[in-house]
Amino acid sequence: MDQLKYDNLKMGERGAIISIIAYICLTALKLVIGSIAGSEALKADGLNNATDIVASIAVLIGLRLAQRPADKDHTYGHWKAETVASLVASFIMMAVGLQVLFEAIGSVFQGENESPDPIAAYTGIFCAVVMYLVYRYNKRLATKIKSQAVMAAARDNISDAWVSAGTVIGIVGSQFGLPWLDPVTAVIVGFLICKTAWDIFKEATHHLTDGFDVELIREYRKTIATIDGVETVKDVRARSYGNNAVVDVVITVRSDLDMQQAHDICTDVEDELLREHDVYTVHVHVEPEMWEESL
Repeated sequence: MDQLKYDNLKMGERGAIISIIAYICLTALKLVIGSIAGSEALKADGLNNATDIVASIAVLIGLRLAQRPADKDHTYGHWKAETVASLVASFIMMAVGLQVLFEAIGSVFQGENESPDPIAAYTGIFCAVVMYLVYRYNKRLATKIKSQAVMAAARDNISDAWVSAGTVIGIVGSQFGLPWLDPVTAVIVGFLICKTAWDIFKEATHHLTDGFDVELIREYRKTIATIDGVETVKDVRARSYGNNAVVDVVITVRSDLDMQQAHDICTDVEDELLREHDVYTVHVHVEPEMWEESL
């Protein structure tokens, strides 16, 4: 099981590398064409992709660090490395997003906006198509290896495709006597960068502070309750290590069972959770069921 998960992390690197290559190329293209064509929106979109390079590199570093096995002072392994990398990337993205936002707002109030060259629109369309194709690849990869990090990268890819599409709308609109629409679109792009950064920050801190999906915990509880020999499910807790779920369970069994029988029930609980929900590891604490004597 461990080797399969490590192999999946290795496969996940492909998605991060493809994203990095795509973002580097599109960032250079958008910034150059945006400057030549005089499009604030296209340049803002280019800066957005520049932050995505950092985010993708962070995902790549996190995936590689997470592959390190458990050692003396990381007894649970290094699975949380990718979560920490995502947190760092969110700070960088927020800084760039605020910079884009402030510069775009200043451009709007200058009141001397000119319509950008139509080549900026063609560039935006091309970039939107490229990012959609990268999104499709990463989504298939994430589904195959069940990677939250790669799926998050895929969601970032599709959001960038939509941002590029919105940039095209602003540029085209400016060709019809609305030159202010281009810098206004840049403002929207800045907001989108900040929102993406906030979403990544919120998700990363949720995992790092041992937050967990309550619906999944309910599903775990239902599964445990169906196992033969489990009298009651007193407590179920879970936390995330990277893409892996570690579950702590407290159950009660009949008080007249011997140690071996109680141990076998615990093993059944562990095996069922691993099989049904693909959790990483399960710790089961067993207690005797207390029966009240009738008076």
